[in-house]
Amino acid sequence: MKQIEVQIMGQSYLLGCPDGGEAQLREAVDRVDAAMCKIRDAGKVKARDRIAVLASLNLAFDLAAQQAAVAAAPAPAVAVATAASTGETSGDTDPQAAQLIQRLDQALAGDGHLL
Repeated sequence: MKQIEVQIMGQSYLLGCPDGGEAQLREAVDRVDAAMCKIRDAGKVKARDRIAVLASLNLAFDLAAQQAAVAAAPAPAVAVATAASTGETSGDTDPQAAQLIQRLDQALAGDGHLL
């Protein structure tokens, strides 16, 4: 594991970083730094630890909102299954997924009644 030095709100930190994860860690540091600086620059909170807690809560809330939006969006596999069962295919459909859907359709075609 390698160590990298980063700056958050003007203070240096030495962080452990897994191999190949430096870009992702630096992106996370940039997000945390921006969130903390935004709170500090608003001028209502002065203590660094309180700023860190508020920034963490804001980032966690944003992440939860993104996850909820992804969960609420229709799954791509459903769209592929619908297209394959109606005979519509696009050039970017995964051939293995299309084959699997065809096999499932064939297996389920023998039993036209679910109950």
